[in-house]
Amino acid sequence: MQEKEIQEEYAMCPIRNVISKFGDKWSLLVLYHLHKCGNGVMRFSEIQRQMTDCSQKMLSQTLKNLEKTQLINRTVYPVVPPKVEYSLTEKGKSLVPIIDNLINWAKDNFFRNTVSF
Repeated sequence: MQEKEIQEEYAMCPIRNVISKFGDKWSLLVLYHLHKCGNGVMRFSEIQRQMTDCSQKMLSQTLKNLEKTQLINRTVYPVVPPKVEYSLTEKGKSLVPIIDNLINWAKDNFFRNTVSF
């Protein structure tokens, strides 16, 4: 293979693309919390309460990235003070079984009988 072909193949790698879109420290946690909340809709402060070790700046960046990649919806209501809600898109919902499988795999392989979600 030529070097150019290797670079193109590397750039088209599905795993590489998944990690570049939402493989950071916080994205899967946001998706998980949006799925697990009662009505599928959360405000910024509600998400932040669930993720106490994530800074406000990092959570804001994560939400913007997830919206950009069309995994979450951001709905802004024209009220004062501003009301913003986040929810999973259909694409985001399609990740839920995969996230659940990843959680179950982690429980089976890393945290036997020590983690409850």
